[in-house]
Amino acid sequence: MVAGYQCHGFGNEFSSEDPRCPGSLPEGQVIHTQKHTLGSLNNPQVCPYGLYAEQLSGSAFTCPRPANKRSWLYRILPSVKHKPFAPVPCGNLTENWNEVEPDPNQLRWLPFTIPKSTEKKVDFAAGLHTVCGAGDAKSRNGIGIHMYTCNTSMADRCFNNSDGDFLIVPQQGEILITTEFGKMMVEPNEICVIQQGMRFSVDVFGETRGYILEVYGAHFELPDLGPIGANGLANPRDFLCPVAWYEDRKVATGYTIINKYQGKLFACQQDFSPFNVVAWHGNYTPYKYNLENFMVINCVAFDHADPSIFTVLTAKSTRPGVAIADFVIFPPRWGVADHTFRPPYYHRNCMSEFMGLIKGHYEAKEEGFQPGGASLHSIMTPHGPDGECFEKNSTAELKPERVAEGTMAFMFESSFSMAVTKWGLQTCQRLDKNYYQCWESLRSHFNPNWKPSKQ
Repeated sequence: MVAGYQCHGFGNEFSSEDPRCPGSLPEGQVIHTQKHTLGSLNNPQVCPYGLYAEQLSGSAFTCPRPANKRSWLYRILPSVKHKPFAPVPCGNLTENWNEVEPDPNQLRWLPFTIPKSTEKKVDFAAGLHTVCGAGDAKSRNGIGIHMYTCNTSMADRCFNNSDGDFLIVPQQGEILITTEFGKMMVEPNEICVIQQGMRFSVDVFGETRGYILEVYGAHFELPDLGPIGANGLANPRDFLCPVAWYEDRKVATGYTIINKYQGKLFACQQDFSPFNVVAWHGNYTPYKYNLENFMVINCVAFDHADPSIFTVLTAKSTRPGVAIADFVIFPPRWGVADHTFRPPYYHRNCMSEFMGLIKGHYEAKEEGFQPGGASLHSIMTPHGPDGECFEKNSTAELKPERVAEGTMAFMFESSFSMAVTKWGLQTCQRLDKNYYQCWESLRSHFNPNWKPSKQ
């Protein structure tokens, strides 16, 4: 069975059972002496098919109901059955934000290199590289931004992030993600979220690359719509989560569980597949979303709306209106604003802006910013259109036009002041040291004798 989706919606209460085991999801238990049935039984004394009941909690037990996240898994063996965890090398995955001195400059990376399978086999877990981040997984407050570059599937090993949620943005190559909840096929121009504590394995079909936004201490949610009203942006019905699928497979040579814990990697062994969940129910699940389904809100009169109107998902902080991280996209849309410079304006921001490109050309920098590359404009570091973009759009005829056709750029925006890792600044050797030159051609148009038009 490959990926299947029957669960639509964001944060809904779902239930699913593998059709090979009908009735595996506990629904009630007859009390013979009292001639009545107990409903919604999560933890029966004996589960159907001899399964084990296990709860996966994504929030504190006492969280308010709208924020309370948990799912019940009914599995062949519980996840507690494994040998002890031991430290393993972290490679280029890190939470050390003090490896190198801070760099406030505008930063841009050329497309990150994907290792050739003929030279070295690299799977998803081994191909994780931290570019930048801030905060601390121990205090449950912070983020990490990573690239994954790999060429081979994970064989008899899976990944588990005890530190936070992974928002995965494939850029090159589709990925088949097997989770405890079922399978998801995720292609470029789609995203998926694997929430804290969920075990998953990644199959690839060639040279594969993508971006990851990791958040500690908060889960992604849909942004509030406010005056927009009831509909718009990413609609809940367009989110999909997998249906139950299990494998009852012994692994005599050992199955490896890789656990990211307090910024480090650990591994343990067990002799069976962790994807042995026959049925599950709850509201704490992995999920995916197709970016083409985003309902764009845009300016239809004049001026330039802030990019917050393009927010797909947000991870809120404790400060109202301030996010730990927002996932923002710049999809194809119509530009119709009158008397307005239409590309993004020149800007200094109290937020950090990490941008990536899935496909096409970003409107404000059509050269240099390439799919599979990235840029980082740190807190209060100025940025905006390059010289060519400014000159072109200052004189363009302001007629309705399609913007970003065939393109999908995105931004990870954060209230944290992010530090770039040694790998990001040096080891990867993809930093574009000439990035600053894209603004060198900007020239003064100041005319002290200018007079307003008499029209």
